[in-house]
Parts: sequence; C-alpha cells; structure tokens
Amino acid sequence: MKLLLISNSTNYKESYLGWCMPLIEEFLGTADKKKIAFIPYAMVRYGETMESSYDAATEKVKNRFKEYGLEADIVSTHAVADPVKLINECDAVMVSGGNTFHLVYELHRNKLIEPVRRRVLEGAPYMGWSAGSNVACPTLRTTNDMPIIMPESFKCFDFVPFQINPHYIDAYPESVNDALTHAGESRQDRIEEFLCVNPEITVVGLREATALWVENDRINLREYEKNPYNKKREMIVLKNGQPVREINPGATFDFSMNVI
Repeated sequence: MKLLLISNSTNYKESYLGWCMPLIEEFLGTADKKKIAFIPYAMVRYGETMESSYDAATEKVKNRFKEYGLEADIVSTHAVADPVKLINECDAVMVSGGNTFHLVYELHRNKLIEPVRRRVLEGAPYMGWSAGSNVACPTLRTTNDMPIIMPESFKCFDFVPFQINPHYIDAYPESVNDALTHAGESRQDRIEEFLCVNPEITVVGLREATALWVENDRINLREYEKNPYNKKREMIVLKNGQPVREINPGATFDFSMNVI
C-alpha cells in the first residue's frame, strides 16, 4: 500500500497544488502514460452545476500536471459511465479536497468505497489532499467541514487505523487581534471532545504544508521545503487521557505513532 496524504492544496498567496506538486511528482515517479482515476466530488462550488464544478476541478488539476510536465492520463469518475470500471483499470487514485461530507455522499452513492479500497490494497498508489486525506481514514468524523449533505454512512476507505484532522491549527491565537476574532473552542478542544466519545481512536493533526507518505505500515512526515512563513510543521498526536505529542518533519513512524 502506498499513500500520499496531504494536508492542504494551497498555501497563502501561492498557486493551486504549488507547494505539493514536487512531492506528487516524486510520489508517482514517472507519470507518463499512467491512468489516474480522479475523484472530484468534494469540489462543489466551481461551477453553476455540480457537473460543471467537477469539470472545472478536473481541468484545474490536469493543467497543474501539464505545467510540471507530468503527462498522465487523468480521468474523472464523474466523466465516465462506469466509475467502478475506471477504478478497477486505473494505475493510481487521486482525490481532491473540498467538502468531505459531499465527497463521502458521492462515494457511497456511486458504490466506490470498496472498489477504491481493493484497488489501493492491490498496489495502486493513492493520493489526496484535505478531504482526500480525511477519507483515507476509517471515517470522516475528524473533518473540519460543514455537513452540507448526509452520506449513507460516515465510513471511508480505512487505509490507516487513525483519524486525520487536516489544516490543523494551534490552540492559541498569535496576537490579541486574532484572539478578538474567535472566542470559541480551539481545534484541539474539538478533537478532545471527539476522543471523549471515542477513547480508543488516535487523531493526528496535519499542519499546513505537510503530508504523510505511507508505504505499507511505515509513515514518513514530509513538509514544504521552503517554509517561507517559518510556521510550525510538526504533526500533533492526540490520544484520550494522554499528553499531546508532536512528531517532527522527516520522522518515520508506525501506525501506533511510535517513531522508528
């Protein structure tokens, strides 16, 4: 099993997929002539209709690949009559960010959960960002998104045994002005509520411009090499009743979060 689970697609004032395209290129190796099944269902607001949103999302990703000289054959599940057949025949699976609830709704509606899981466990590389990383987990329950639609189930691909919270931000504002704009729970508070109800589950917080590179049962935390804003890139690990831990970029660890 080979996974690339990216926290975010776009850094502040940077181009779409700009920071992570070198990582995607490294992950895929040569993308020439590879058929990549693209799942765009999270991207709901890029056109006047859902179909046009998916069209625009697919074109956006294709253009980024072309700019990097990656001549992959990117085919969206929404553009074929039989998306299950596309998954069965693809060389890799790619899932965009956007609204996780809508993504999971469409995955279940199109009967894609088990075909994608089977194809990836057979060896097809899987990459996703934001919502696309969240659905690599057992469920969607640690997404940051608003539940704009109710899926048949919260069940996701279950490639990793822990939950990911993408776009993780730290508990305390960096300035008084920031503090005045938000007086609610921090991200850590909300995850700890989840852990009170689900004490057996581990949650990892992926900060912006980081990604998990998973090969079988080994994980490497990757980060944006430039890091222009000098932001923290450590991954946060939250378990019920245990102190919060951080894992440094570059570290390799197992599914139990033990650094190797």
